[in-house]
Amino acid sequence: MKYKVTLMGKTYEVEVEHGEAILLDEYEAIAPVQAAPAAPVAAAPVAQAPAAPAAPAAPAAVAGEQVTSPMPGTIVKMNVKAGDSVKGGEVLAVLEAMKMENEIMAPHDAKVVQVLVETGAKVDTGTPIIVLG
Repeated sequence: MKYKVTLMGKTYEVEVEHGEAILLDEYEAIAPVQAAPAAPVAAAPVAQAPAAPAAPAAPAAVAGEQVTSPMPGTIVKMNVKAGDSVKGGEVLAVLEAMKMENEIMAPHDAKVVQVLVETGAKVDTGTPIIVLG
């Protein structure tokens, strides 16, 4: 079977047969063309309701070193809370990505200043998870 996969702005054509994938072609992804909006029609002014936020607001910046997600996934376990002291290499959280659990470890001895995400949170690559001080 042949598939087209778009990943990070590139489109890949892949053929999969008997458990083997063969890359057939690779090229820059092209965004679909949006239809031009119709000319506006004059109408009576309407009061607009305040717009709902599109996404939750980012947590306020906290002084310290941020430990970020190395890949997209779901936080399945948080082993620390604010105020805890941690040793370098200690597991701070567990991230599930592609059905595998990945341990996010403390880079060095530190104190947990703030935990920015909760268990069950979906995170992207580079999302701050914990602030160390």
